[in-house]
Amino acid sequence: MSQVLLYPHSNFVGLYTFNQTKGRGQYGNIWASHPEQNLAYTIAVKIQDTKLSDFLFNYYTAAAIREFLAKLTEKVVKIKWPNDIILANKKVVGILIEKKKFNGENYFIIGSGINILQEKFDEISNAGSIFTQTGKKIDLQSFTKELHEFLVGKFKNIDSEEDVLEEFNLNLFRKDEISVFEIDGKRQNGIIRKADEKGKIWIEFEDETKSFYHKEIKLLY
Repeated sequence: MSQVLLYPHSNFVGLYTFNQTKGRGQYGNIWASHPEQNLAYTIAVKIQDTKLSDFLFNYYTAAAIREFLAKLTEKVVKIKWPNDIILANKKVVGILIEKKKFNGENYFIIGSGINILQEKFDEISNAGSIFTQTGKKIDLQSFTKELHEFLVGKFKNIDSEEDVLEEFNLNLFRKDEISVFEIDGKRQNGIIRKADEKGKIWIEFEDETKSFYHKEIKLLY
């Protein structure tokens, strides 16, 4: 059952549940969640209230959730391009942003699955939770309320395109480190150099630097 977070005179509506049964991730992936241990949170933001492109809005959202978790945990929190959140080297947040129209208004619908108290992750070796990565037992209700208020503040005062791109790249997971990637089924070493305003990631290989869209390349760590 989803709960609604409503604030008087606010353009922002948040929905949340601690018992998600049919979570969806990026590009049709499944987001599996254990009941009463994790948070499935959605917020609707009017598109007319932001001047950012779809790609930069995606970056801004990921950077905002990253900032909230970094302040909360006081740990290293990074963004795995394009928008997974990595806490102490484990994925703790997945984000899915879609566009929808309601009553003649266009919205960005931001859905995020946040692993908070879950202790075991059998199926996905690179996943963790705030608890597994910090040892902190966090109250789900308080976390949800604070996250919602933080994000509402962020979406009321959206940064410039230049600042969004700079912040995203500043916190890009494995930036300027040698990593292993999978491209067309083959493994290759490369170095992430930057994400750009068109939603591409630039990777330096031995003989050239190339850019990729999501799903054209996979970071294997």
